[in-house]
Amino acid sequence: MPSTAFDSALFRDMFGTPEMRAIFSDEALIGRYLEAETALARAQAGAGLFPAAAALAITNAAQTMVIDYDKLRHETEIVGYPILSLVHQLATASGDAGGFVHWGATTQDIMDTATVLQIRAALLLIGRELDNVRAILISLAAKHRDTVMAGRTHLQHALPVTFGYKVAVWLSSLNRHAERLNQALPRILMGEFAGAAGTLASIPEKGLEIQKRFCDELGLHQPPIAWHVARDGIAEAVTLLGLITGSLAKIATDVMLMATTEFGEVSEPFVPGRGASSTMPQKRNPISCELMLAAAKSVRQHVAAMLDGMIHDFERATGPWHVEWVSLPESFLLTASSLANAKFMLAGLVVHEARMRQNLDITHGLIVAESVMMAAAPRLGRQKAHDVIYNACRQAIEQHTQLADILLQIPEIIEALGTPEAVRQHCEPTKYLGLAGQMVDRMIATTTATLPATV
Repeated sequence: MPSTAFDSALFRDMFGTPEMRAIFSDEALIGRYLEAETALARAQAGAGLFPAAAALAITNAAQTMVIDYDKLRHETEIVGYPILSLVHQLATASGDAGGFVHWGATTQDIMDTATVLQIRAALLLIGRELDNVRAILISLAAKHRDTVMAGRTHLQHALPVTFGYKVAVWLSSLNRHAERLNQALPRILMGEFAGAAGTLASIPEKGLEIQKRFCDELGLHQPPIAWHVARDGIAEAVTLLGLITGSLAKIATDVMLMATTEFGEVSEPFVPGRGASSTMPQKRNPISCELMLAAAKSVRQHVAAMLDGMIHDFERATGPWHVEWVSLPESFLLTASSLANAKFMLAGLVVHEARMRQNLDITHGLIVAESVMMAAAPRLGRQKAHDVIYNACRQAIEQHTQLADILLQIPEIIEALGTPEAVRQHCEPTKYLGLAGQMVDRMIATTTATLPATV
């Protein structure tokens, strides 16, 4: 029976996706090991190290052999690594060419390269889903470019904003993550073939040529030097996932708070039974947001583990490497889950515009106190204007009345602004949005220019 959320029949699609699980399945991993072994054989044959027929035989054997998984598991537990056992099976299946299998390589060469091949496939999936979420946010920001709501700082009303502006801020961080992903690929997608201590000592004459041919076979970058114990590329991949899930969790946190009964400004998409309670029929819990938040918290722990795992000893490590075997697949699964939940939640997000307006007005105009202060400052001076408006705000709060009504009783404010109507205009939240609309337009244009045409 499955024993973790990642392979549980109950929870696995809440903490991962089928596509990402397929990338990190045992079968896919062994396939990557064989892909690396056969690429190495072809590279070495191409460099004249042994006959091309031998490389062909090894490649054919890898594609047709029936792997004894029980034997592979048993021997992996004994040796501590799966490569030796797999090499034995591949060599046997390759017949006379079997003696050329794994020539000059070390276990970590094959495992590291296989890991990079997995990461490449996984990052391609992450990039695609990130683009999908960005496209959804473009539509949401455009639709609500002018939907006015309360901006909040320290959980208190601050100034009016628009919901489109809030969405555009969410979008900005995801744009940067897409940029980071593309920039990181050359640093992460490096093959590894360097031998026992990284010096290619067993094939010195043609080692670097074979290394380049090997990387070219797999479509990976040739490393400038062995990275057996320089794990920054792998750590960067997981750190990037931590950044992505962190930004998605920020979105989820905003949505969850806005969906609280007291705010009531948004709701997750309605699906019968989703977010229901076993005892409270009225409940509609923000399940997607909760899963996005859980993913971020979990990936954050893996980021810490991967950074700690960078501290390797000498030319081959005694244990930090093994941390990657746990943290890497789980981080990718959690990130895929978070992106899937973000797609679902944001694509169907219900925005309650009337409630946003109601909440905007609950402080009786106090949310635009700055608007009046800045309008009066040229005549009164900024500090004097601040003090006068501050006292007016206190009166409005104590008397539970509109700020505009208090201000209209202050002659110096009317004189500073010109007319009573000007005072009322400056107390209207929709008139004090700054450049929110222009910022939304700019973010939409910037993002649209970077998205693939197929999104």
